[in-house]
Amino acid sequence: MAEYRLGLQLHGHTDDVRGICVCGDAGIATSSRDRTVKFWTRNPEKESEYVLSKTLAGHSSFVGPLAWIPPSDRFPEGGIVSGGMDTFVFLWDLQKGEVAETMKGHSSQVTGLAVDTNGDIISSSMDCTVRRWRNGNAIEVWEAHKVAVQTVLKLPTGELFTGSSDSTIKLWKGRTCLQTFSGHADTVRFLASMPGLGILSASHDSTVKLWALSGQPLLDMIGHSSLVYSVDAHSSGLIASGSEDRSLKIWKDGVCVQSIEHPGCIWDAKFLGNGDIVTACSDGTTRIWTADSNRFCSDEEIAAYTDLISQYTLSRKTVGGLKLMDLPGVEALQVPGNSDGQTLIVREGDNGVAYSWNSAELKWDKIGEVVDGPGEAAQGQVHDGVRYDFVFNVDIGDGEPIRKLPYNRSVADKWLLKENLPLTYRQQVVEFILQNSGQNNFVPDPSFRDPYTGANAYVPGQPSSSSNGNTPEPIFKHIPKSGMLSFETAQFDGILKKVAEFNSKLSSDSEQKQLSLSETEMSRLPAIVNVLKETSFYHTSKLADADMTLLVKILKSWPPQMMFPVIDFLRMFVLHPDGASLLLKTIETGNDILLETFRKAVASPVQPANLLTVLKAVTNLFGNSCLHQWLRTHCAEIIDSVSNCKSSFSKNAHLAYATLLLNYAVLSIESKEEQSQAQILSAALEIAEDDTQDFDSKYRALVAIGSLMLKGLVKSLALDLDVKSVASSAKSSMDQKIAEVGGDIESLTR
Repeated sequence: MAEYRLGLQLHGHTDDVRGICVCGDAGIATSSRDRTVKFWTRNPEKESEYVLSKTLAGHSSFVGPLAWIPPSDRFPEGGIVSGGMDTFVFLWDLQKGEVAETMKGHSSQVTGLAVDTNGDIISSSMDCTVRRWRNGNAIEVWEAHKVAVQTVLKLPTGELFTGSSDSTIKLWKGRTCLQTFSGHADTVRFLASMPGLGILSASHDSTVKLWALSGQPLLDMIGHSSLVYSVDAHSSGLIASGSEDRSLKIWKDGVCVQSIEHPGCIWDAKFLGNGDIVTACSDGTTRIWTADSNRFCSDEEIAAYTDLISQYTLSRKTVGGLKLMDLPGVEALQVPGNSDGQTLIVREGDNGVAYSWNSAELKWDKIGEVVDGPGEAAQGQVHDGVRYDFVFNVDIGDGEPIRKLPYNRSVADKWLLKENLPLTYRQQVVEFILQNSGQNNFVPDPSFRDPYTGANAYVPGQPSSSSNGNTPEPIFKHIPKSGMLSFETAQFDGILKKVAEFNSKLSSDSEQKQLSLSETEMSRLPAIVNVLKETSFYHTSKLADADMTLLVKILKSWPPQMMFPVIDFLRMFVLHPDGASLLLKTIETGNDILLETFRKAVASPVQPANLLTVLKAVTNLFGNSCLHQWLRTHCAEIIDSVSNCKSSFSKNAHLAYATLLLNYAVLSIESKEEQSQAQILSAALEIAEDDTQDFDSKYRALVAIGSLMLKGLVKSLALDLDVKSVASSAKSSMDQKIAEVGGDIESLTR
């Protein structure tokens, strides 16, 4: 088989390219996280090239699946169907570049699209349903799976298939399931037709499978090392698949005949009629790969792409747990050290090399190359009785054994944060440090923020931000709230004990034994706990993809009555920056375990332990900005669902709910979302008006109300809802904090 090489790169999207649709001979459509759909047509001056023809903008969040409607009297140039994370399905008139139909009905992300022979549009969604649309209206809706539907496929011969996060494929006739195909070990992410043989499935279990239409598995294609997002087939018998492992793999008769590395994950891969392959990459570029030498790009472009891959690989390489690209170059050795024995790690080519400052000879002595051991650098470890940020393995060469090199990052900002000193003391503390350490040129980390006030670190010699000469603004004691609250304490021993207890019950139950964790999986939980306990090393410690996968497995499979210790585990997991990032990555791959877990926890009959832990877990999400978009997207559902469960609240659940609302108030003020602010205000007022509430819950609700009135967009609405009487009642409270915040709110009503 001729080898595929780069033929063309299409630049235009400003974020991940998520989907590809081959629009017959008319062109190629691509969708993106940048909220647009772009349509590319052949360059009339050079047939092998494509140029951007139209940009279709209308979705309010990232766009995923696409489908093509051939030209007709209604759409002379054809139509494009798009589905988005915003839950909408749009039908675009390509000639006008406008939305011809808006299909609204899904309650979660649209994941798949197909067009029937009669022109009906079929969509699948994370909301577990499939919908059939005609003239913009849903004429059929059914729950296709109990969990998210990830993909839908309609064959020209009439068969309709769905793939789901439950790892199965279902064959449908109308709304009746004729057969369930089982064989994958994880989410079925994508389905494609294999003409003459059956269908192909791409799965998060890292495999591609070929199935007969009868449901018989015909072939397993094993070669990817991570989630497989897409698969497609060509009339020649070739199969292409794209994966999180950044490779496009080309298969022939079940064997991988070529693997092409990309500078990011591949969300989609499609064959053109001529056998070329189009890939959608997370670097924002669409690429066309060809086996025809007449369509190869220039040698210069090939060289530039090869260099891009090399640079990308280098940027992801770590040495001893540190990113190689973050290390200083060898030019750093031109700067003298501060003290004898000071260590410095620099980048030399593709390696990290450790040096030690020699004060006697005024030079840096090479110690050796930093090497990765079984767990890379041991972070937050004790060496010779002293705890360090890192303990590196260093190869000094000459046949000598590997040596341990302890290493610390700057401690000034970390100490200030750890001691949690108020700003009124910080001046004396900082000046004391500077005077007694000789750091007269010390520059605080500009990214530092006080965890309670949100203020920057104190900089000696600079005036206070309040000393600006302007007329002082009214002083409020408790509003507006800045920063997010979280539930940061946990009884890890109790959590692990309860998980072990439930796992033992599952193991001893013949009907549920398959849900239990293996000894290896159980042993991983205490290891995760050890990372989570060391909060002072969160800036250096790491969590692995496998840790998230383990939590997802338990949350998906364990019975509701056994979920609460695992949700509690998740609550602490998301406080770690890596934990939040891994959770977001899981959600963005189409596996919204967070929403799925939340819905289980609030489903009737409500289990109080699940409700409490999920309230605290969602509250802890606010501490990482990467999850703010998810929180904004699901704000209405979260508040409505929790509000409906209030009859099951314990005292702690009331406090958790009030804290959740306070965090949502801060977030909605930052994003200027008036509709969300109105919902939060209404919910907070219900708490503030409830005389049975404990002081802490009522206080947090009142702070949310005052903050929304002072900095939000709902002051007039609050007045309409008689916030004056709420403030007046609060002012007369026996609790000093409630009385003071009541005064704050009352002053806003004047």
